[in-house]
Amino acid sequence: MSSPLLEFSKKGIYCAEADVYIDPWKPVPKALITHGHSDHARWGHSYYMCHRLTAPILRHRLDRKLKIREVEYGEQIAINGVQFSFHPAGHILGSSQIRVSYRGEIWVVSGDYKTEDDALCTPLEIVHCHTFITECTFGLPVFRWKSQAEVFVQINSWWRQNSSQGKPSVLYGYSLGKAQRLIKHLDPGIGPIWTHGAVENINEVFRKEGVILPETRQVTQQMRLNDASGMIVVAPPGAFNSTWSKKFKGASHAAASGWMAMRGPRRRKGVDRGFVLSDHADWQGLNDVIEATGAENVIATHGYTNIFVQWLREKGLNAMTEETAFTGENLEETEETIAK
Repeated sequence: MSSPLLEFSKKGIYCAEADVYIDPWKPVPKALITHGHSDHARWGHSYYMCHRLTAPILRHRLDRKLKIREVEYGEQIAINGVQFSFHPAGHILGSSQIRVSYRGEIWVVSGDYKTEDDALCTPLEIVHCHTFITECTFGLPVFRWKSQAEVFVQINSWWRQNSSQGKPSVLYGYSLGKAQRLIKHLDPGIGPIWTHGAVENINEVFRKEGVILPETRQVTQQMRLNDASGMIVVAPPGAFNSTWSKKFKGASHAAASGWMAMRGPRRRKGVDRGFVLSDHADWQGLNDVIEATGAENVIATHGYTNIFVQWLREKGLNAMTEETAFTGENLEETEETIAK
């Protein structure tokens, strides 16, 4: 591998020539942010740069007074002779891959990404490069996603059956990105869609940016649930088995996550149903994207890194792992309070 344009430091992925960090996990003067999830977007940086649709998410989650430079996809930004640009990652609203070019050398930091168009965020763009820094959250052959359309047939059928039996349905997914994807594809003809406060707050951020979602109503602590039989409630994973979730007497509980492809996580989660739906690329998606970039060098940052890198080496790529503070898709979402 040529002399590194990007280095992995104690604070994050660092470009010395431009003196900037990408998705740093400790406070730095200048931070380029791929997307709004908390393992990639931290509080405490002096200056942020991100896609314009990520900016309102950062202001909502971190601090309304953040100093942010908002950029468009494909816009060229020169910093000390280094060219940076943001390109769609297809992960959540505003999510980006960051392209870094200097003296003919091109690196791309993928952030988190998925290959299927979810009808909410800009679909993934392939960015050609010499070195590709990729996630591999689901970097095992066992992780192969069904189409989104198939999964939502399952989810809506589950909700419809519960409704016919007089049961409320509670569906768990990350409050940022996954929850809005679920809401977008639920069938409002079955019944009303309700939300946990953490989800509804993000819904409002999305709606202000022009994202069209079905009508939702927020569950409040003061609500008296006299008849919740036909409703579905979308909530973050941390709300499961809480005082808040126990409002819904006799409810059927389900989780939507890539981890639901494995029996162990389904049992540990304790839900009645698990739907395999992830905002990350599956095994085939990871391989397809890496091949399409044309990268000769691949750096895997989080997930099944050792196994995935060994596979890439067997295919003839110069692949290696690097430690980061990124977590990918966790079984639990710990950042959200459940008292909202």
